[in-house]
Amino acid sequence: MRLLFLGDIVGRSGRNAVIERLPGLRDRWRLDCVVINGENAAGGFGLTEAICDEVLAAGADAITLGNHSWDQRETLVFIERQPRLLRPANFPPGTPGRGANLIDTRSGHRVLVVNVMGRLYMDPLDDPFAAVDRELEACPLGQVADAVIVDVHAEATSEKEAMGHYLDGRATLVVGTHTHVPTADYRVLPGGTAYMTDAGMCGDYDSVIGMQKEEPVRRFLQKTPGMRLEPAAGEATLSGIAVETDDRTGLAVRVAAVRLGPHLEETWPRFWD
Repeated sequence: MRLLFLGDIVGRSGRNAVIERLPGLRDRWRLDCVVINGENAAGGFGLTEAICDEVLAAGADAITLGNHSWDQRETLVFIERQPRLLRPANFPPGTPGRGANLIDTRSGHRVLVVNVMGRLYMDPLDDPFAAVDRELEACPLGQVADAVIVDVHAEATSEKEAMGHYLDGRATLVVGTHTHVPTADYRVLPGGTAYMTDAGMCGDYDSVIGMQKEEPVRRFLQKTPGMRLEPAAGEATLSGIAVETDDRTGLAVRVAAVRLGPHLEETWPRFWD
């Protein structure tokens, strides 16, 4: 299988880049499954139903969320009727929506997508390691799922790396989101799990993690209340990770970073060209 995971969509610029480029990438790379983190897609804070529908229509098979899951209050309602939109599985019992789902892809494969949120420097949610264990026990790789993708929405590098090693051999891909900066450590772990500490963002990198530069810089200098943070509006870069799997095991055999757009050096899975 050929899998693509794209990092956090930030604002209109990121949305437009995904909607415009994803259909062509699906065709060009013959992708079997695409998962995108969308938690900053609506003005930098949360996700609306209209935006969710647009991203799915452009070619995403599933959308994951994170600490901004409920910034748009309508998400509390429409997430119940949209099985391809996932919030972190370690939210407390009774939280609307679901944290994992077995997605039937266009190519006929079944991909388990799991979303969890870290606890270091984040909201003190339930244990993300136990949450992933429950989902994998119910839907193990190679038995029920043809591939397993785990989005670890977390601040701390150590927590994301620990999750990667904890799931090595049990998941196809463990990838971090939230910090909006793509890391250089994409690789296949010894047990066959593809890993990347942070996928980066789909947004304008002439910014402060996707936001217009002036207000974040002022806040660091003055430490006083100011204007609302607004997404940067320049041309966006798509950032993420591409994975090719062994169809017999569902584990990763090749991995490559994806960066398409200005400000960062472009790279893509040349083994698919």
